[in-house]
Amino acid sequence: MTDAGFQFTIETRPTDEIFPPSMPADEVAEYLARQKADEFRIDLGSRIVLCADTVVILDRQILNKPSDEADASRMLRALSGRSHRVRTGVCILTPDETVSFTDETTVLFASLTDEEITYYIHECKPFDKAGAYGAQDFIGLVGIEQLKGSFYTVMGLPTHRVYQALKRYAVEGKE
Repeated sequence: MTDAGFQFTIETRPTDEIFPPSMPADEVAEYLARQKADEFRIDLGSRIVLCADTVVILDRQILNKPSDEADASRMLRALSGRSHRVRTGVCILTPDETVSFTDETTVLFASLTDEEITYYIHECKPFDKAGAYGAQDFIGLVGIEQLKGSFYTVMGLPTHRVYQALKRYAVEGKE
């Protein structure tokens, strides 16, 4: 966001990343981004808050953050040689409004060997990443064959969409 011309600070608030089991997978990322933003509502003041959440969807099922090495390995094996969707939901909270949206990128993974998967899990420890991978990590570098959509959406923040949503709040003369 700095490269896009915005000044910001990072603040996190504990938020349960829980969604209703009956919620369609395509709605989850935006729902969770709104839940995160709601944690800032009580003491928002004049701030603009930006929250995001990313989900990996394979065969209409969400691959959450892996619970352990075996779970991460299971997810990466399932993604290997296949396409999946990555959806990042964004919520922008201001004193006057709440705006939210979702951006989607389709990712095609190469076939991954057991050795590549094991190496990645041990070296990069992807336990805080949806779908057990980061596009910027080893597995993304060697495994992503094709993207249809924004790389930054896969990284967790669709900067092209966020910029468009935030530029109206920019200080005059900086747009």
